[in-house]
Amino acid sequence: MNLLRRFILLPWLLSSIVMYGLSYAWHGVVLSDMQDLTVPKWLYLTLAAVVYLVLGLGQTVATHKAVAYEWISLKKAFPFMSMLLSAGIGFFVYLVIFVLGMSFAKHGMAHVVVDIIWQMLEQAIGGLMVSLGIIYDMHQRFLEQERAG
Repeated sequence: MNLLRRFILLPWLLSSIVMYGLSYAWHGVVLSDMQDLTVPKWLYLTLAAVVYLVLGLGQTVATHKAVAYEWISLKKAFPFMSMLLSAGIGFFVYLVIFVLGMSFAKHGMAHVVVDIIWQMLEQAIGGLMVSLGIIYDMHQRFLEQERAG
């Protein structure tokens, strides 16, 4: 699979950028968690960007595979189903983060619950961006075929 093709690149980058922005807004602005970092802020932000690029690619590939295997239909609630798939990915990602002890939530179970809900919401919005990128690509391909035909 060529990663530089529009049907992969557009949803991948769109979801990665939006999730990175949401993460920065949540942890940097709303919760002020970034003030408690033990690593330099530039390093954290760089590593977070890499992680969100990997997550965005994972969501994009998972969504394409789910469509290919007909687990998700393009005709019935495609954006919603893409969001559900990505929320599931977000749940799994949070479990890994929690087990490895890399979570910002160190203030009890209530913070863990809020963190996991936030992670799933953030990933679901990333899934929405993947679906919108795929829909846009399909629309562009349709227009290109109309012009060629």
